[in-house]
Amino acid sequence: MASTILLKRRIGSIRNTRQITKAMELVAASKMRRAQDQALSSRSYRDETYGLLTRLSTISEVTRQPLFSVRPVRTRLYVVITSNSGLAGAYNANVLKMLTQEVIKDRDNGIKSQVIAVGNKGAQFARRTESIDLIAVYSAFGDSPSANDLRPILNTIVEKYLKQEIDQVRLIYTLFKSNLVQLTTQTNLMPASVDDGHENHDGFTNFEPDIESVLHYTGLRLIEAQLWQAVLEGLASEQSARMLAMKNATDNAGELIDEYTLEFNTARQAAITQELAEISGGVEAMKD
Repeated sequence: MASTILLKRRIGSIRNTRQITKAMELVAASKMRRAQDQALSSRSYRDETYGLLTRLSTISEVTRQPLFSVRPVRTRLYVVITSNSGLAGAYNANVLKMLTQEVIKDRDNGIKSQVIAVGNKGAQFARRTESIDLIAVYSAFGDSPSANDLRPILNTIVEKYLKQEIDQVRLIYTLFKSNLVQLTTQTNLMPASVDDGHENHDGFTNFEPDIESVLHYTGLRLIEAQLWQAVLEGLASEQSARMLAMKNATDNAGELIDEYTLEFNTARQAAITQELAEISGGVEAMKD
């Protein structure tokens, strides 16, 4: 049985750890509420962008626009959204697992894989993986990212796609469902496309200033909206995962404190009983 001094030190150490995890849980909960509001409020903007593109997709000129052109995939670029720090449960691990699966498929099919990492965790993984070409790293954009924060990423992928240095861009991120459920998912970012689930509408008849400009800038806004929404979804998912992980850590610390306290009381009682026995034995020896 461990000594009472050692048990007392363990209990004190676990209590200190529980205070830290509880504080981190509260901070994550506060950030999660703001991130969740941002993610939910911007979904309507993304959906409206999808709706506009659906209408434009009925036009034959779409296939001749560079942002919409589809070509055989020889080089695929992944934009991977992770966090800067850990202690967020399986948030980063799930994203990197999906990236690994896709890179393995590309390697088997003779496709080169490039990565733009948003967050240090994704960058650290890409640097350690031999078959991944890491071309850019962007630290997380804080709790309230703006479109200007994402503009360098947008400019990079559009420039590389128009120069045909890459043939397809995929976005890997975590979709926020609820405080307990976050779904790791991927979507094709380029060539610009629209989900099949949207209803078709009659095409426009008049375009200002011209159809090429409308298609080009609409495609850019679609890509930007998808990228921005993915970052917001990732922020909400990260804080939800961190809050849940810290809550579990706090609960586990409480259970450990209870177990060690019981063991401490048992050890102390055993020591007291032994001391009483020794005193009694001494008294009896003195009588003799």
